Amino acid sequence: MKKIGIEIQILDWLQKLHTPVLDQIMCSITHLGDAGAFWILLAAVLLLVPRTRKSGLIVAGALLMDVLFCNVLLKPIVARTRPFDVNTAIQLLVNRPVDYSFPSGHTAASFASVAGLFMAGEKRLWKPALVLAVLIAFSRLYLYVHYPTDVLGGLLLGLLSGYIGSRLVLWLMDRKKGSQRAA
Repeated sequence: MKKIGIEIQILDWLQKLHTPVLDQIMCSITHLGDAGAFWILLAAVLLLVPRTRKSGLIVAGALLMDVLFCNVLLKPIVARTRPFDVNTAIQLLVNRPVDYSFPSGHTAASFASVAGLFMAGEKRLWKPALVLAVLIAFSRLYLYVHYPTDVLGGLLLGLLSGYIGSRLVLWLMDRKKGSQRAA
């Protein structure tokens, strides 16, 4: 008998949770993370409001770091096959992703945004954003498009991207203020 890894076993166990209603909910939740669309929209809205413009810049910086680390650097280097390519008996409920599996881009963008909101001091926003990030991350497992370690890697990479992005934006803002004072 072929030995199946623990990660596939976890994903197979999650398949037992499927119901038509939960399938619809998970598909809807995962689509919020498609191409980081929800988080990009959130950053844009924050940028439009003068009171939250700094937070918008920080979230945008976090997302920029995430794209560089996740999509440009790690996914092509690791080049991990997706779980549905290993267990071909799975019927996907979403369109077949065409990029590599590690790390989960949906998860990374979500947690980069949460970290950015937290670092920006957005007390009213980061907690609901965290709940959504967790749901998006779980949906990637439920839908069999990522391994658990892809999601864990995306979570850690997202938090790191959020931290680095926020520090970079704050550093650039301080430099701009310093150069304006000198002029």
